[in-house]
Amino acid sequence: MFDATLAGSLPKPFWLAETNRLWPQWKAEGRDRETAKRDATLLWLKAQEDAGLDIVSDGEQSRQHFVHGFLEFVDGIDRANKVEMGIRNNRYTAMVPQVRGKLSMKGRAHATEARLARAHTTRKLKFTLPGPMTICDTVADRHYGERRKMAMAFAELLNQEAKALEKDGVDVIQFDEPAFNAFTEDAASWGIDCLHCAIDGLKCTTCVHICYGYGIKQNIDWKKTLGSEWRQYQDFFPALAKSRIDQVSLECTHSRVPPDMMALLGGKDVLVGVIDVASDQVETPEEVADTIGLAMKFVPKEKIFACTNCGLAPMDREIAKRKLQALGAGTRLARQRYA
Repeated sequence: MFDATLAGSLPKPFWLAETNRLWPQWKAEGRDRETAKRDATLLWLKAQEDAGLDIVSDGEQSRQHFVHGFLEFVDGIDRANKVEMGIRNNRYTAMVPQVRGKLSMKGRAHATEARLARAHTTRKLKFTLPGPMTICDTVADRHYGERRKMAMAFAELLNQEAKALEKDGVDVIQFDEPAFNAFTEDAASWGIDCLHCAIDGLKCTTCVHICYGYGIKQNIDWKKTLGSEWRQYQDFFPALAKSRIDQVSLECTHSRVPPDMMALLGGKDVLVGVIDVASDQVETPEEVADTIGLAMKFVPKEKIFACTNCGLAPMDREIAKRKLQALGAGTRLARQRYA
């Protein structure tokens, strides 16, 4: 009960890449970089196990960015001539690659890191992929002419990789869709359809992660404009409750999301964010257990998983490690209290 896991990303060690950056530059090239990626993955697997997490991840140590790490393996995208574009409904601007032709996979995207992680842990293994809508919000379309059409094209590629990851031994495949909170009507009207395409034929557990973003300044500033209550979830959670997705990962602790939003996900496993990624203050086990107890008012306890609000990639490594330890200790305390 209350299995502990994380949303996905973890900080990269200083010997692999720049620290405290969402999109860090690598510190090594060629074979040295690949060795460093492997070492960082194994380091974080051990840290998750030591913290008592039940479902572990590779920490996205082989990816510079949670979206573009996948896009590196997609043909039809011009990365050499990036353009400036507003993303997350113009929350901030970024230099993004352009989709110039029909999308197709160059080959496997994440076989190496998935197989490495599977070979070095006996715990359940989660692997994260960017969601179709969020990918569309992170590239400039110069070919498809319609966001939904381009999203479905990406969904088909994600499905190819997801099926291969399942064969690699991955237990949970999670699609990250922070764009759902920026385009709530689109999320309900066609975003979930794209997720269904991405999970088609999978037998492993499927999850969608929908948060209010990494703990970076642009996201923190945006949250200040959302008022006393953040109710974006209510626009698409009822549709998600009817979807074929098994689990929904959401932001909870230290946010202004009304906890009763969780009740809209009737029947789904709910990955409750009990660790704040926008603060360096490390939660106590008691605080983690309290948040789980709050979730029990709206979700059956057998459906509750303990998670982080979002990825920890830009965070200081030692703080991230302590937060993982708090996550594990807090879930153990919650089992003692409520199981």
